[in-house]
Amino acid sequence: MQLTDLTIHQLHDLLREGKTSAQEVTRAFLDRIAATDERVNAFITVCEQDALLQAEAADARLKAGDDALLTGIPLALKDIFVTEGLRTTCASKILSNFVPPYNGTAVAKLKEQGAVILGKLNMDEFAMGSSNENSAFGPVRNPWKVDCVPGGSSGGSAACVAARQAIATLGTDTGGSIRQPASHCGVVGLKPTYGRVSRYGVIAYASSLDQVGPVTRDVEDCAMLLGAVAGYDPADSTSVDVPVPDYRATLKDGVKGLKVGLPKEYFIEGLDPDVKQAVEKAVDTLRELGAEPVEVSLPHTDYAVACYYLIATAEASSNLARYDGVRYGQRVDREQGLIDMYMQSRAAGFGPEVKRRIMLGTYALSSGYYDAYYLKAQKVRTLIRQDFLDAFNQVDVILTPVAPTPAFQIGEKTADPLQMYLSDIFTIPVNLAGTCGMSLPCGMSQKGLPIGLQLIGRPFGEETLLRTAYAFEQAGDWHCKKAPL
Repeated sequence: MQLTDLTIHQLHDLLREGKTSAQEVTRAFLDRIAATDERVNAFITVCEQDALLQAEAADARLKAGDDALLTGIPLALKDIFVTEGLRTTCASKILSNFVPPYNGTAVAKLKEQGAVILGKLNMDEFAMGSSNENSAFGPVRNPWKVDCVPGGSSGGSAACVAARQAIATLGTDTGGSIRQPASHCGVVGLKPTYGRVSRYGVIAYASSLDQVGPVTRDVEDCAMLLGAVAGYDPADSTSVDVPVPDYRATLKDGVKGLKVGLPKEYFIEGLDPDVKQAVEKAVDTLRELGAEPVEVSLPHTDYAVACYYLIATAEASSNLARYDGVRYGQRVDREQGLIDMYMQSRAAGFGPEVKRRIMLGTYALSSGYYDAYYLKAQKVRTLIRQDFLDAFNQVDVILTPVAPTPAFQIGEKTADPLQMYLSDIFTIPVNLAGTCGMSLPCGMSQKGLPIGLQLIGRPFGEETLLRTAYAFEQAGDWHCKKAPL
């Protein structure tokens, strides 16, 4: 098996035993990026020399007996994470030359544990998108079929793992931005409970919805990477001070006796037949493993997309007001006055989708409309969260599709924003509820594209979520399939 095909837990054992070195592994991944990224476009920035220096330092740590789980492990980061001395663009022209002076908390934790950062990954601009076509650096392509989207907004994060360009990556999930691309690229992606992972040093899209999470090749790696970045952070006012369990410790406990909820609102007409069949087979597999499927209801599901696109765009309008061409980022100065400089800088710096969402959010927050739109959406959000809490009084986890269809072709939905927004219909409610959810491979379409299974857990119930996912994964081999790139 090639080094680039290994998982974190496999490579950790080899590094600890001295059977390979961090420098050898890093070189292998850098060569893989060089050989494949022209077709995938997953990376915005590759930091080759710095990665090799990090690998050299990791080898010294390993020689000294450091057996931290991530020492010498090559990872990559969505280009939304602030990284000291390394360009951070958020896939936007307005930040095309921004080099931050500090590391965000999640990045600092990875570096403290000896991980090797290979570079920064392409994404939908400011995390606004479901297909990774809204990037100033061009669209990311799906390693399974390069004329298809990888999903978004963490499309680079999922495509990178599927293309064997990094062992694992970090992404962010605001309305499905980890789970949907993980589904489309045939990898594992987890959105933790809101507050489980620090958002300090993550460029904000919608602050009450954004959450950092891992994208990996299998569930065990997902548990390892989540454990590495989770935990309370006083620098993030939304971080929750609850203990972080050893997620690997309970992975093999099985699902016998667990109740798995099947929300009737998610198994609807219009669901792609291949997706429906794969998810139904996953239910059968869990039943055979000893879990009990139970029908549940999440009655406010129909309102989730409208609710999300009011709250998220309103928060985006507020968060993106800071990009004014004054303090950092791109500036267009034609000496026609301050207001004109603001307008020209933002017009030139933001892409069409970002402008669309800023306008939607600004309208929703404007005088006379706040109560009718934003405030009402927040009330509906409370109802959606209560639906999940009520369901979790009956079941241990909830099982749904991740997306209504497998990956679609590049350009297929760009002319119809509403159809694009509906791509996240099954993932958005989890963010509104603030609970945890994940995607893992469960099948393939007739066209040879991956299909993902969504598991949803109660707040701070990542242990049960990962345990259920691991049991399903080990009962088959979907996670072993490789993109034919």
